[in-house]
Amino acid sequence: MNIFHSLRISASGLSAERVRLDTISANIANANTTRTEKGGAYRRQVALLASVENEDSFKSALRKAQSNMPPVDGVRVVGIVEDPSPMKMVYDPTHPDANEDGYVEYPNVDIMKEMVEAITASRAYEANVTALNSTKSMFLKTLEIGKN
Repeated sequence: MNIFHSLRISASGLSAERVRLDTISANIANANTTRTEKGGAYRRQVALLASVENEDSFKSALRKAQSNMPPVDGVRVVGIVEDPSPMKMVYDPTHPDANEDGYVEYPNVDIMKEMVEAITASRAYEANVTALNSTKSMFLKTLEIGKN
């Protein structure tokens, strides 16, 4: 495993957590949106992440196994999907989006859940920054050893 491999892993984590934070921000911003362009209330979005396995061929897999390289090369965003959980129904017959029974369909966004997700994503982002800085520091120390 070389230094650039470590940097790529940390960089992929930073990118993935940024997408998660952007998605969480959109959910919080639309927590009370009862009407969208598609019709109906806003639906909570979730970013799906997956590990990146760089197994292009048997030859590369064998080389990785022989060099003790980790099988994972970081993380990537697979997609952003809608949360299928039920929407909140609130009785408010005066609301312009109320149905014939007087209920308004509100987004399935729970602000507390979103805040917990935001803190988790923020901590993961910070961990990736720390790993990146540690790798950089080790690289600089290696260069200093080579000077002597």
